Amino acid sequence: MKRLDRRALFSSGAAAALLAASGVSLDAAPRPGGRLRLALPREDDSLNRLVRGAVFDTLTEVAANGSLQGELATKWGADTHARTWRIELRPDVTFHDGRPLTVRDVIASLNTHKELGRLSFDTVWVDGAHRIVLELKQGNPGLPFLFAGPDLIICPDGQVDLPLDQAVGTGCYRTERLQSGRHYLGRKVAHHYKAGRAGWLDSIEALVIPDAAVRAEALRDGFVDVAVVPRPDDLRDRDDLIFHPSVSDMVFAAQKTIGMPRAIGTHGPLDDARLAERWWLAV
Repeated sequence: MKRLDRRALFSSGAAAALLAASGVSLDAAPRPGGRLRLALPREDDSLNRLVRGAVFDTLTEVAANGSLQGELATKWGADTHARTWRIELRPDVTFHDGRPLTVRDVIASLNTHKELGRLSFDTVWVDGAHRIVLELKQGNPGLPFLFAGPDLIICPDGQVDLPLDQAVGTGCYRTERLQSGRHYLGRKVAHHYKAGRAGWLDSIEALVIPDAAVRAEALRDGFVDVAVVPRPDDLRDRDDLIFHPSVSDMVFAAQKTIGMPRAIGTHGPLDDARLAERWWLAV
């Protein structure tokens, strides 16, 4: 299957076909609760991408429908040359350790990303309690899309380069257990700023299983709800499973109890790991 940039999303028509196959209405409202269990491969950095998407936030995000929307930023704007950007930040965000998100955390994180070569800008400074100003060396009208990059997470004091089991985020899920390259368990954060529009699951658990046949067996026997599997093999005759995007060109298979958004990104097998926020249990 061809891999696309996260901005290139499946059309709602394809997603409608997927949901129709699952028995979930296209207009079915997400419902909170439940545990999502996944079987992931070792390659493609699948587990780490899942953790980043669940635990951390970025300034902006690309929504399931392909539009750009604010995450830790609420609005942004630039001068006519797209060199000087003013970015408003959410005032009601806390890190998982209880500390409030501040403009200095954002500035420190952006500066660390700059040092790591992930982001290029001239300087950044505080412009009020919830606003920063970013000055670029050259104008870039696409800067807000860059902020949505999964590596451009925001952490306390700019500690974005810590190991994932040590870093603290603001995402919908707090890490309860993480074994690098093996296992992840995250619990939903109570009273999160995205409550009512994301983070539907009570918990999400992912297990790395290198063998695709064993992942398929775990799905078939009900030990997991979703499995990344490259071929349907003996799963194709199961009427309790859905295959994405199709049985002939599949990336993952899932139980029909999984609810999904109208569109699913194709940058990686699991929607750039945003599934932790966007998927739900339909029954």
